[in-house]
Amino acid sequence: MNSRNKTIQWVVGGIALLILPLVLQYFGNAWVRIADLALLYVMLALGLNIVVGYAGLLDLGYVAFYAVGAYMFGLLASPHLAETFAWFSAHFPNGLHISIWWVIPLALLLAAITGVLLGIPVLKLRGDYLAIVTLGFGEIIRIFMNNLDHPVNVTNGPKGLGEIDSVQIFGLNLGKRQEIFGYDISSVTLYYYLFLALVLITIVICYRLQDSRIGRAWMAIREDEIAAKAMGINTRNMKLLAFGMGASFGGVSGAMFAAFQGFVSPESFSLMESIMIVAMVVLGGIGHIPGVILGAVLLASLPEVLRYVAGPLQDMTGGRLDASILRQLLIALAMIIIMLLRPRGLWPSPEHGKSLVQKT
Repeated sequence: MNSRNKTIQWVVGGIALLILPLVLQYFGNAWVRIADLALLYVMLALGLNIVVGYAGLLDLGYVAFYAVGAYMFGLLASPHLAETFAWFSAHFPNGLHISIWWVIPLALLLAAITGVLLGIPVLKLRGDYLAIVTLGFGEIIRIFMNNLDHPVNVTNGPKGLGEIDSVQIFGLNLGKRQEIFGYDISSVTLYYYLFLALVLITIVICYRLQDSRIGRAWMAIREDEIAAKAMGINTRNMKLLAFGMGASFGGVSGAMFAAFQGFVSPESFSLMESIMIVAMVVLGGIGHIPGVILGAVLLASLPEVLRYVAGPLQDMTGGRLDASILRQLLIALAMIIIMLLRPRGLWPSPEHGKSLVQKT
């Protein structure tokens, strides 16, 4: 009976996720857009959870991999390279309109290589020192993207990259409104289903990793690195694998963000973004996949929802309070209250003893 109830819950949850954007469409595309961005942040938070939650490596520069994926797609799917470099326009006069089936593996691979390159110099570092170095790495990537418009214009600097192609799957352009079975479906709704599919694949991979030998090795390193090394675990390779695997999800999410926005610039990859992604993992419950998803959805959608609260509050004070500052204040207040009431996160992982009892 219990398994039957669980199956019913999964089916109901699946149907709810499928019809959610169609319902939100009636209230305006802005709400569907919030759901789209929330799904991208879920992917980012799950990627960071591998590094922070499983391996116990505090990474404050995770947004760098998001930027790498976004700029990779931005350069490959916009006219910027053809307009800037004569040799490129000679070989690709119509631009390089790369397929999504190439974009995802390329973004995954490039971000994973970047993650490993970050991991190599910080292998000996732990705790606060690791956090400071990774924070610096994230800022270096953002400044690098901002300044790489001189002497050779590669990233177009602070002006950013525009006219980025939208995703096309089996001839279906997700950047254009479609009419399917007489029902009008907006572009943001089509992107919702793509992001949902990618998130589901990410969740399956994370669950498989969690219960694998690699996942157990990461958790052993998190609990006690010296004991893990004494047990024969190659801590160096495992740490590099954690950085690479975590970064790969960030790269894919960044590429999808670039396709969704049609524009990328360095401002989208600030330090605040990295801190928000870390906050999603901590707030939801470090190392617990459902908790991380909950934290990501809440922190991604809360700032947008609070726009509708901050406006009336600003009017009540006669415009003396700035709406954006008030919104940040409300988010901070909500986070402080949650962490005081739930110090282990909103949905923490069960204690080891309890989980063993449940499994037996």
